[in-house]
Amino acid sequence: MKRVAFLLIGAALLLMCWPVWSSAALPAAGKAVYWIPVEQEVERGLSTFLERALTEAEEAKAEAVVLEIDTLGGEVTAALEIGKLIRRSSVPVIAYIRGEAISAGAYITLNADKILMSPGSAMGAAEPRTFYGEVADPKTVAFWASNMRAAAEQGGRNGDIAAAMVDRNVEIKGLKKKGELLSLSADQAVEWDMADRIVPSENEVLPAIGLGDAEVIEVELTPAEKFARWVTSPYVVPILLLLGLGGIALELLTPGFGVPGAVGLLSFGLYFFGHYLAGLAGMETVLLFVAGLILMVVELFVPGWGIFGILGLISLGSAVVLAAYDPAFGIVSLLVALAITLVGVWIAVKVFGMKGVWAKMILKESQKNESGYTSSRDWKDLVGKKGMTLTPLRPAGWVEVDGEKYDVVSEGGMIPAKTAVKVIHVEGSRIVVRRIDTTEEKTSEEEM
Repeated sequence: MKRVAFLLIGAALLLMCWPVWSSAALPAAGKAVYWIPVEQEVERGLSTFLERALTEAEEAKAEAVVLEIDTLGGEVTAALEIGKLIRRSSVPVIAYIRGEAISAGAYITLNADKILMSPGSAMGAAEPRTFYGEVADPKTVAFWASNMRAAAEQGGRNGDIAAAMVDRNVEIKGLKKKGELLSLSADQAVEWDMADRIVPSENEVLPAIGLGDAEVIEVELTPAEKFARWVTSPYVVPILLLLGLGGIALELLTPGFGVPGAVGLLSFGLYFFGHYLAGLAGMETVLLFVAGLILMVVELFVPGWGIFGILGLISLGSAVVLAAYDPAFGIVSLLVALAITLVGVWIAVKVFGMKGVWAKMILKESQKNESGYTSSRDWKDLVGKKGMTLTPLRPAGWVEVDGEKYDVVSEGGMIPAKTAVKVIHVEGSRIVVRRIDTTEEKTSEEEM
C-alpha cells in the first residue's frame, strides 16, 4: 500500500506540473492567429482552458483568435463565463462552426466578433434543460433567452432570432412558428445575418478574414486540462461520488484496508483534484473533506452519541457541494450517491453479514430466556473449592481459585491477604468464602 500511495502522490505532482510545462506558447514573429478548439461538452474545464488560451493570445499580441466550434452544449454557468472571456478579449475573436454550435455552443458563438460556418453546419436549439433531460422552469428559460438576446445584439445581430433558439413561445415571421425551437442551417444563418459567411474548409478561414499570410498557432489542451474537463463532467461527477461513498462504506464493513477503501479514497481524490485544476475547488474544500474523514473515524472509536459522525458527514458533504460547479447539482449528486450507497450497504449486510469496524459496534447476540440467557455467569461450580486471598477481605476483596481471580465476600469478619479460604455459598454473582482453619485442613488431609 505504501508503494501505491507514493505512485498516487507522484501522479498528482505530475498533473500539477503539466500546465506549467505545456501551457507556455512561444511568441510569434510577425502576424499570428491562435487556433483554439471548442469541442465536446461545454463545462468548467473548457472555461479554464479558454481563459489560458486567450491570455496567451493577448500576451503574444496575436492578430486574431479562431474558435473552431463543434459542440452540442453543456453547462449554462460555464458558457456564461466563456462569453465574458470572449467579450473581454483585446484580440478579435472569430467563431468558425465546423459541425454544430448547439445550446451553450450557440451562446459562445454569438459572443464572437465574426461568425463563419462550414457547409452543413448548424447553430441554435438552445433550450435549457435539467440534468435529467427535462425542460427547465420558465424563469430559467427567460434568463437564458435574455442572455442569448444580449450576446447577439452586442455583435449587431437579431436578438429576437437568438431568443427564439431558447424560447418556443417566440415567433419569427417567415422563419419560426410559435411552439417550435429554432435551429439555423449555415445557409439560413447567413441569410438572416446571424453568420457572416460560409467557409468551405479550415484552410480558407484565414483568407476569409484577411489574414491569409499569418502564422497559425494551434493551442491544445494540456494533460491536466484534459483531466480536469473529464472529472468535472456532469456525467462523471455522480459516478465518482458513488464510488467514493460506496468504497468507504464497504471498507468499514470488511476487516483491514483493501480494495474498497483504496477505490473510495482514489475516487474522492480524483473529484477534488480535478475540480481544483478546473478552478472550482480551493484548499478550504480539501481541508473540509479531510476533516470530515477524521471526524467519521473518531466516531467509530470514541463514544460521542453520533456527534462526531454527524459533524463528519456535514463537513464531507459541504466540501463536495462547495467544489461543484453548481451547488444544486452537487447536492443532488451527493444525495443520489448516498441513497444508492445506503441501499448497497443494507443488501451487503443482509447477504454477507456485519464484519469489520461496524461489527464491533453492533450487538450480535440476542438475549432470550428460553435459550437459557442469564444476566451473569453461574458460579455455583465454585462451591467447595479452595483458594487464596489476594487482598484482605473487609468483607469484600479478591481471591484466586484455580488460577482465576474472583470478587468475593467473607462469611463474617476480616480475612487477611495470603490466607486459605473455601467457597461455601454462591448466589447469583455473590460468592461467599470462609477462612480455612488448621483443624479443617488436617481433617481434610486425613480423609484423603
